[in-house]
Amino acid sequence: MAVYTDINKNELDSFLALYNIEEIVKFTGIKEGVENSNFLLEGNGAKYILTIFEKRTNENDLPFFFNLMNHLNDNEIKCPQVIKDKSNKLYNFIKDKPAVITSFLNGISIKKIAPKHCGELGENLAKFHLASNKLEIKRDNTLGIKDLNKLVIEINRINLKEYANLISIINNEYDYLKDEIPFNLPSGIIHADLFPDNVFFIEDQLSGIIDFYFACNDYYAYELAICINAWCFERNNEFNVSKAKSFLHKYNSIRKISADELKALPTLARAAALRFLLTRLYDKIHHNKNDLVSTKDPKEYYEKLKFHQTVKNVSEYGL
Repeated sequence: MAVYTDINKNELDSFLALYNIEEIVKFTGIKEGVENSNFLLEGNGAKYILTIFEKRTNENDLPFFFNLMNHLNDNEIKCPQVIKDKSNKLYNFIKDKPAVITSFLNGISIKKIAPKHCGELGENLAKFHLASNKLEIKRDNTLGIKDLNKLVIEINRINLKEYANLISIINNEYDYLKDEIPFNLPSGIIHADLFPDNVFFIEDQLSGIIDFYFACNDYYAYELAICINAWCFERNNEFNVSKAKSFLHKYNSIRKISADELKALPTLARAAALRFLLTRLYDKIHHNKNDLVSTKDPKEYYEKLKFHQTVKNVSEYGL
């Protein structure tokens, strides 16, 4: 979460007049994240999240995200519920930008991840995949490996000297992966951005998943690869096989991972590492220092990519 678009109380009150929610007595910008603008809205009893969608989010995709979230709620998957307005609309506009109110989830993101947290994630992610499979809506992954070419071209066009070595590595890895990504794996709706800051816990129990605004249709195994990258490395970027084993075994206990998915996992892990290396580098290059937002180090994903390049068999991930 982040803040790019600032709002004042009058603008907020005009927007809230469209909704049947209690009076909001306090609103606060949320700094964490790199995408849309987010605010915590607090009433005398209830709390909500207001999200204002920025330029990277296509308005045409919003019904997909919102219907997915409400479907998951209906199927007892722990995620925010979209609050409809008085006219039953899913979203409205602030400063000519689409904006939505969602329910507030209790819990906090885990800073010190242990294998038990990875197991909780695996179990709940498998339930998410099974539940979302019942929903007949579709959105292409605009940041899948076949679509990363646009970012590769843009980064090469800018060609900053301080990132020259990293850009060369990106070019070589993309050239390799674009011909190696497997096809015909089990697929459906995935979250596609399931980082620790998008998962809440109360004590050691998963209490909610947030930030569905990259959700799309893709391989389920690609989601597993994203999570291995995001959850199963230490702060020094060393791989922790105990975390990966807990994550994959718990997932597999709910939704069986096929032999083809297992075979593809090392390649998909490389693709996931490249995806976040690219987007983090792009965001860092285009960062506006005046924004109330934090950027993340792209080199973290270069270190993770180097590990995945050495993996010869899925057993190295704990299965």
